[in-house]
Amino acid sequence: MQTLAAEIAEYYGALPRTELTAVILALAYLVLAIRQNIWCWFCAAISTAMYVYLFARANLYMESLLNVFYFGMAIYGWTVWRSGETDGELPVSVWPLQVHVYAVSIIIFLAAATGFLLAIFTDAAYPYIDSATTFAAVWATFLVARKILENWWYWLVIDVVSVFIYWTRGLEATAVLFIVYVVLIPIGLVAWTRSWRQHQPAAVPA
Repeated sequence: MQTLAAEIAEYYGALPRTELTAVILALAYLVLAIRQNIWCWFCAAISTAMYVYLFARANLYMESLLNVFYFGMAIYGWTVWRSGETDGELPVSVWPLQVHVYAVSIIIFLAAATGFLLAIFTDAAYPYIDSATTFAAVWATFLVARKILENWWYWLVIDVVSVFIYWTRGLEATAVLFIVYVVLIPIGLVAWTRSWRQHQPAAVPA
């Protein structure tokens, strides 16, 4: 056990400091988001700024562009959650299935179009998969900022796929981070579901 711990410590100690810092802050973001702590957005802003560079270097251009969007959403999320703290806690909400059907249809269309262009005009790795996870993550991040419960289901699919992408592109630490994300997502789903139920009106006795 000590040997394994030493090997893990040695591996992460050899990682580029930028990626290691980005990983730590990204993990802090998810843990704080599960707890609905507004400081998750501060961690997200710093982490995503670092990932803009890291993904561009790995030829994951859509992922790099996505992190530019993440940075803006970190500011937006902070603003929305902050206003919720001022006017009363922003509650967790649920949106109708029809909204998600429309959203997924748009994501598929945009991913197909963008992936086609990237495959022709760039040396992008996994252009279609990269595009699909990117547009799905744009939508899922907006759902987090609005505290929409279903965001966790999107992230489960996105993060499982992302593990494969990052590992094959040499971003092993980030791949491990997303494995941890996959483990933590059910915890977030349960915590936010409990919070949503607490804000539901009590049933009126017949």
